Amino acid sequence: MKKVAIQAQTHIEIDGIEGFFIRKVTKFGNSAKVDCPKEYINRTVYLVII
Repeated sequence: MKKVAIQAQTHIEIDGIEGFFIRKVTKFGNSAKVDCPKEYINRTVYLVII
């Protein structure tokens, strides 16, 4: 997987959002997958659907 640099921010504005999920990144699951680096396992993330 390609490494993408993370830009630390405390505020984000996005237009055209259809919805979002708040989830924890885990190693295994039984649902749809989203690529995420291993360093974020057990962290809380926002998945924004646009």
